[in-house]
Amino acid sequence: MKFKMSEKSLFAILLRSPWWASFLIAALLMLLARVFLPEAFRAVGMISTLPFLVLGFMAAWRQRNKLSSESVDQALSSLSDMSWKEFLPTIEKAFLQQGFQVTRLSAGPADLHLEKSGKITLVSCKRWKAATLGVEVLRDLKALQVSQDAAYAVCISLSLPTGAALEFAKANAIQLICQDELASFYVNGIQR
Repeated sequence: MKFKMSEKSLFAILLRSPWWASFLIAALLMLLARVFLPEAFRAVGMISTLPFLVLGFMAAWRQRNKLSSESVDQALSSLSDMSWKEFLPTIEKAFLQQGFQVTRLSAGPADLHLEKSGKITLVSCKRWKAATLGVEVLRDLKALQVSQDAAYAVCISLSLPTGAALEFAKANAIQLICQDELASFYVNGIQR
């Protein structure tokens, strides 16, 4: 049985929050324990802040490569100014730098065929400049993934997916690289 933390739990919220928020809560709880608890219970009260300190370190580790909002905006602006002839080689280069063997596909819902460690990944980025990412693109990509027995499917877009597309992607294990993730992929994978 696999346990999953509720996304509404305090710990899940703190993992998504800035790293310093957990440290601030821990410091505040330590101060309250020191001030309000009797001498015999102060140590226990102060030790009880340990989970918040651990969360702070975990959040800091997860956010170590997170781009600032200015960097995200600049990267997305650069990407949106690209033509298709500039964008596809840029994405190819990013995957090559990650150790994938990259093959362009000329037709169908996928644009790139990636292979690494014997596993195949299909990448669709034809609708990368569309106003919204709809479920139709993802259905076609999933059908191709199943027909080619590919391990993974990835869809790249500058825009956010619709609610139905997001649900479909989650239900069918399609990785979406949109907005912040795309900016990070661009900055960390391409501009190095």
